[in-house]
This record gives sequence, C-alpha cells and structure tokens, in this order.
Amino acid sequence: MGFGTEILFILMLGLLVLGPKQLRTLLGHVPRAKAQLDEASRGFKSQLAAELDAAHREGKTDTSHELL
Repeated sequence: MGFGTEILFILMLGLLVLGPKQLRTLLGHVPRAKAQLDEASRGFKSQLAAELDAAHREGKTDTSHELL
C-alpha cells in the first residue's frame, strides 16, 4: 500500500463511521492541529538546542559523543 492508498482508506473508513458532516468537521480541524504540532516541535527543538549549547559552553559535556 502506498501513502495515498492509506490516506484514501482512512478517509473512506471515516466516512463510513462518522458520516459526511462529521468527517468534514473533523477534516477542518486537521490543519489547525498540524500547525500547533509544528509550533510545539519548533519550540522543543529550539529549547533543546539552547540547553545543549549552554552545557557545551560551560564545558560540562561534549554533546557530540553523548548523543551517540
């Protein structure tokens, strides 16, 4: 199964289970949820990078070896 086929299967299953109105409502929330997830991911990455940079500047760790 390709990625497009899986998405089509999920949409058809959702249509059968939820019906057209509720599926449309649910699909309307997807872009907003994705944007919130992307924002949280960026925040986590920047915070992690800042913490690793601070630890590296203090000489506490050699991050290149500890992460591997």
